[in-house]
Amino acid sequence: MARMCCSNEMQGSTRRIVGTYGYMAPEYAMEGIFSTKSDVFSFGVLLLEIVSGLRNSGFHRRENSLSLLGYAWNLWKEERWFQLVDQSFVNNCPMKEVRRCIHVALMCIQENATDRPTMSEVVAILGGDSMNLPDPKQPAFFTVRVSVGNDINSDLNKSCSVNMVTNSIPNGR
Repeated sequence: MARMCCSNEMQGSTRRIVGTYGYMAPEYAMEGIFSTKSDVFSFGVLLLEIVSGLRNSGFHRRENSLSLLGYAWNLWKEERWFQLVDQSFVNNCPMKEVRRCIHVALMCIQENATDRPTMSEVVAILGGDSMNLPDPKQPAFFTVRVSVGNDINSDLNKSCSVNMVTNSIPNGR
């Protein structure tokens, strides 16, 4: 994506959106606006996948309708980030470094592109010993539970939209 920008341009725009949903920055997926911060978003998603051992595409926590990004965000806010970590890391990596990776990933997937670090900053943070990192803000594509009603049949006739995506369940005859 970064190659699409000329060297002297900070961002660009396109009408033809290409890429894998779940890894695309929200400004690109919804408006066709891309920049080097679009790549930072994708890197953050990839970093969360590596640390958790889970894939963002196809991830869905049914009990609270969260994406991997939302799930990671909730665990971080509740200071339960260690529950996100793939078991293969637990005894093989310093948890302080794994926590830093999660922190950086959450900084990379922030909804507003200007809040995301540059890749140079990401490299410095990941390679550095101790830096005070800013608290990440809520990520893009963070979904929350939507309750339409208690009756399961009434839910079948409704559609629900979150983050510009609409899912409908049609009734058979």
